[in-house]
Amino acid sequence: MSAVSVIATVLNEAEEVEGLVSSLIHQAFAPAEIIIVDGGSTDDTWERLQASALAHASLKAIQDRSCNLKQSPGPIARGRNVAIAAASAEVIACADAGCIYSPDWLENLTEPILAGHAAYALGGSCLDADRQTMWDIASAPFFGIKLDPNQKTKSCTARSMAFRKDLWQRVGGFPETSLTEDTLFDERVREIVKPAFPERAKARYRPRRSLKTALRELGRYATLDGAMDIRRGRLLRNLARCVAEVLAVALVPRTMIPLVCVLVLEVYFAFRLDWRSFPGKTSVRQLGARLFFSLIVPWLVTWNYLAGAFTKTNQPNRQNVAG
Repeated sequence: MSAVSVIATVLNEAEEVEGLVSSLIHQAFAPAEIIIVDGGSTDDTWERLQASALAHASLKAIQDRSCNLKQSPGPIARGRNVAIAAASAEVIACADAGCIYSPDWLENLTEPILAGHAAYALGGSCLDADRQTMWDIASAPFFGIKLDPNQKTKSCTARSMAFRKDLWQRVGGFPETSLTEDTLFDERVREIVKPAFPERAKARYRPRRSLKTALRELGRYATLDGAMDIRRGRLLRNLARCVAEVLAVALVPRTMIPLVCVLVLEVYFAFRLDWRSFPGKTSVRQLGARLFFSLIVPWLVTWNYLAGAFTKTNQPNRQNVAG
């Protein structure tokens, strides 16, 4: 097999970095190198990375303080670009902090590329079954995260993404203009090649969200979409749901039929993507959390998308707040 370089970026991820490193080190198909760029952590992430690099010859730790919101509007993209530029292999696999990876992840993700069938592969992500909260499950499909690791996905997340280095060069790397770097990178790459979607190549994601953090993160993504003027179809779908709900409530004095129809549709929207793998089918609490979250989504997405479109706000996420 050809060599593969695995890259990731971190910033203030002391609780997660050791799990990330361990799962990458123990891949059945060993990477030629693992390059992790630290953007100038203020906790002990960097010290832990340095210790891991001393213990594992294949791990290269780089600290670059320009990969921080103080220096760049797209610090994650910049960190990935720094790592890829330092990589020696012609095939790059992207991993992410907050995730762990099954031993066969790298082999499965890169197989279409190494076999010559594709130049770009997307593995997607699923919740880590051992560390998930009620709100992780409730919000999962609205972040493109699967509950079942065997469920097919077409997510463009860089938590599990691989490509040839020359393809990265052709599109100008990850765009360092915002925090939507994986979406923008995916759009540029798909103008040139079609992605492969290998099975059993998902990152096992550990967001550990509360209701508050899930809503805040979804709102941030919508704001960024509006600021970058992307994914308009998503805005229109959610705006249509808001209009339908308002009209249904307005018509209640005359007839309950529209409201009943809207509620049935909202139940469908809440569970349509992952009902078969939903772990809380007998839990009123878990069912209620998913439905509640789904009902909030169209209003949250619409409001924040329009806010982003008008203000052009580039909001940070928790891993990339300038320290």
